[in-house]
Formats: sequence, structure tokens, C-alpha cells
Amino acid sequence: MIQGTSSDAGKSMLVAGICRVLARKKIKVAPFKPQNMALNSAVTASGGEIGRAQAVQALAAGVEAETDFNPILLKPSSDTGAQVIIHGKAISNMQAKAYHDYKKVAMQAVLESHDRLKNRFEAIIVEGAGSPAEINLREGDIANMGFAEAADCPVILVADIDRGGVFAQIVGTLELISESERNRVIGFVINKFRGDIALLQPGLDWLEKKTGKPVLGVLPYLQGLDIAAEDAIHTEQILEKSELTVVVPVFPRTSNHTDFDALRQHANINLVYAAPNKPLPKADLIILPGSKNTRADLAHLKAQGWDKQIATHLRFGGKLFGICGGYQMLGERIDDPCGIEDKPGTSAGLGYLPIQTELTNNKLLQQNQGHFNLNGIPLEVSGYEIHCGRSQIIESKKVRPLLQLSNGEDGCIDTASDQIAGCYLHGVLDSQAVIAQLASWCGINLSQTNAEQHEYRQQQLNALDKLADACEQHLDFQAIETAIHQK
Repeated sequence: MIQGTSSDAGKSMLVAGICRVLARKKIKVAPFKPQNMALNSAVTASGGEIGRAQAVQALAAGVEAETDFNPILLKPSSDTGAQVIIHGKAISNMQAKAYHDYKKVAMQAVLESHDRLKNRFEAIIVEGAGSPAEINLREGDIANMGFAEAADCPVILVADIDRGGVFAQIVGTLELISESERNRVIGFVINKFRGDIALLQPGLDWLEKKTGKPVLGVLPYLQGLDIAAEDAIHTEQILEKSELTVVVPVFPRTSNHTDFDALRQHANINLVYAAPNKPLPKADLIILPGSKNTRADLAHLKAQGWDKQIATHLRFGGKLFGICGGYQMLGERIDDPCGIEDKPGTSAGLGYLPIQTELTNNKLLQQNQGHFNLNGIPLEVSGYEIHCGRSQIIESKKVRPLLQLSNGEDGCIDTASDQIAGCYLHGVLDSQAVIAQLASWCGINLSQTNAEQHEYRQQQLNALDKLADACEQHLDFQAIETAIHQK
């Protein structure tokens, strides 16, 4: 099990790297995260919902993603409440206190998944959550040492040296956990190191003497390692000269921001995440992202004055696109009569597409494929749907379908202005052909300056191999494999 001294210490990446190394050695390995809290999720082939990190780790392991890889997923809908997803299906919305009392039930679901995986895989690499030293969350813990103790699992502690205080992070974490928990920590990995390793060596020697535990490796800061992140959205960006500028407003409950990774990585596209309390930068295209709380995020958009700025953008000939919750916002109204995402009620949409949306108890979770047609040339696409809303087109003469999928039509485009479109299909922008068509819709033909511009999946595999190479070079893999075989 990989646990961290803090959030974003490198747990997800280390699990992915180890899974990739083992898979390349022809060892059948599975990633596992008992409890995840994230708005960026993925849909399995069976129609279950898991954290995005576990889908990436499954790709690293060379196996199909499944719900047992992440039996408990919490999707925050407010600062104190979240949708609780068990074995891929949403069971209810709970406040933090209620979920704390529910953890005993949740632990049983975690152990059931773990037992099933043990029967099918040679190795399981487990990812913790946050830090095991979060004292207020220790009672009933299922995410860190609570699981490690229940499953009798050895632990590697990873710490991020780039943020400073790495030795205090490690020693402080050991000090705050119990003796039995300390005993199951088999060593440390220091992540994101820059500089001369010789200058770090005295500190490593001190740490090993102080704790009696080995440093299993020091991973360098890997520049340009672009692997899908679960939560991080970087809004501190500089507008660079490029052929196509795309702006994505960031909402408090933005979900599935990996929809824009392929755009962000494109050599000829400048993708900018617009931060709150700032005007939207000038752009060729504005894309409204998905949301876990669409009506509240729509209210946030209006409170920022972004609705007026979008109107100005359209008056000057700009394009506007919406995905999932962003697509719903483009319509006439959004109804939530049962309080699925927030308090029951109705919100007026931006009014750019003739659609009405109602949120229902039945969340649609499915992978899908079909054809995307923005400018009259159908393109093959695949992706996934994950939404509670059901949108109905109320004036079909004003729009035409944007996608023809295996189970019917999805989304629409305003035929009068040819400036506004949207759909539910996540991952639709992962295709280089779709990106080129999107740019063409904006009146821009992207230069083919990068002959090695890969499809998004291949780019992810290349990045995972780079990560695995670093793990093999800088970690004591013999010690890691010994710990795995002992279990």
C-alpha cells in the first residue's frame, strides 16, 4: 500500500508507476483505492463509476477498469455533503457526519472488493487517501491505516520534497500513527527531487538512522509528465501566441476536467482555465465543463458576470460549446424537483439552445461510441456518459443532432448561428480528428507541425512508460517485489 504524508504527495502516480513496471514484467497486477473523494470520475465497461486515478492505473496495469478497483467513491456536492457511490453505483447523498457513522458498512464493501481481487490477481497495489496522520479521521478509517490493518498490508510512505520540509513530513507522520501502524511501514519514497542527489544523501542517512527504516528511492521531478490528474486544475496560466485559444471557466464543482487534456497538450492550442473573480480571457472558443452541482455552478457563472462576457464573445463571432453540465447550462432551464444535486428548484439556463433539462434519481452511466458531426463530416468517436439530467429538445427546427451514438442521438448544434453546440459525451475531445474539426468550426486550420501528435490514449501510455522507467531506475524494486511476494 502506498500512503502519503499529505494530499498530492504522489500516491496516485507511484501506484501507476509500480503497476506499469509489474505489468511490463508480465505480472497480473490490479490497482486498488478503498475510498476516493473526487469529482473527476470514469465509467467502467460494466457501467460503474470509479475515480479517474484508478482508471489511469488500470491502463498502466494493462487491464480493463472495474468497480472493485475503487469500491467507495465520494463526489462532493457541497462543502459538507457528497454523493456516496458504492461498487460503482450511487446509493445516496450524505452529510459528512452521517457518512462517518456509515463507515462500518463501507468497510465491508471495501473488504469484499479486495477479497475478489486477491482471487484474480498476483499483485494488488493499494493507494491511500490524504495522510494517515489525520487524527480527526482515524476512528473508523477505511482509506489509510484502517484498511492496511484490516488487510494486513505493508505500507510505503511517499513524501513530496518539492513543497519543502520532507524530513519533518515523514518523521511527523510516523510520530502521529500507532506503534502497530509504524511497524507495517517498510520504507519511504521521496518524490519530486530536483538537484544533486549527493547533497540530499546526509539527510537520507539521518532519516534511516532516526526511523530504522530504509529510503526505497528518490524519484526525480519529471518534467512534462502529463498523466490525467484527478483534481488539479491549474488556473495560473499565461496567454501564449497560438493558432487556437480555448477558454474553460472553472466552477466550484467542475467535474471531469480531463475532457480538456488533449486540447491542453496540443502544440497549436492554448487552453486557459479561467479562474474565479477574473474576466474571461479573449478566446476563439469557450467551453463550459461538466459540473457536480449544475444549478449552483450556473449561479456562480452568472455571479462572476461571465454570462455577459459570453454574450459579448458570441456577438464578436466566437464559438461556444458545452459538455454534460455545461451543455445543460446552454439550455432554457434546469429542473431539480427532487433535490438530486442541491435544494429542489428550477434555474433559468443561458438560453442559447432550445433544450430543457430535468435531474432524476436514475444516473446514466455508460460507455458509448458513434459519430461526431460539427461541420457536415461525421467522425468516429468514443467516450462515456455520466449524468443525472435528461435533456429534451423543445424546438427541433432550430438545431440538429451533434452526435449519432449507438443508442441514439446526443447533443445539438444551433443551425441558425452555427456558433453554439453541446453534448453529454465525455471524452469526445480526445480525438485529434475531432480537435481539428472543432478548430475548423472556429475558422482555424491547425498546422500539422507535430507529426508525433498521438491520440490521447497513446499519449497516456507513453507518459506511463516514462513514469515506469523512472521507477525502475530510482526505486529499490527488489525490496518492493519482496514485500509483494511476502503477501
